[in-house]
Amino acid sequence: MKALWIGVMVVLFSIFQLGLAGEGSDMLAQPRGPVILKMGGAITRTNVGDEAHFDRAMLEALPQHEVRTGTPWTDHPHDYRGPLMRELLAHVGAQGEYVHVVALNSYEAEIPIEDFVEYDVLLAMDRDGEAMPIREYGPLWVLYPFDHDEALLSEKMRFRAVWQVMRIDVH
Repeated sequence: MKALWIGVMVVLFSIFQLGLAGEGSDMLAQPRGPVILKMGGAITRTNVGDEAHFDRAMLEALPQHEVRTGTPWTDHPHDYRGPLMRELLAHVGAQGEYVHVVALNSYEAEIPIEDFVEYDVLLAMDRDGEAMPIREYGPLWVLYPFDHDEALLSEKMRFRAVWQVMRIDVH
């Protein structure tokens, strides 16, 4: 059943990717503001060499999702907003099994792409309606919906929730 679900998600990602790509366009738009995310590795849609660079407006142009959740690092639940990781990966034509995420403070994590199929993991950009500053886990946070599944509270899953994200490589 899980293999069928993953197959369905791959087809949906492909359809989603075609819809965002436009009329046969394999190139992403160029960022107009400060670049807050760089993506590389096994991706097919780029805008700077073999990488995809995103400013905030480009990430905001992707479908936005909201989740209310507490985290092991915050005192109470907050409302977070941003694109789902699976939709971001589809947008860049990701072709891999895991992502390598790097934070501004050099923290790194390997995250299986299967996590993004199984859970609604956000690349959170806003908390309670405001952009997250660097000192408060921003500007980008790979955020699991911790309150929605007890399995996400394990140490293994907590280590995958990278904040202050600056780079994602697909492998």
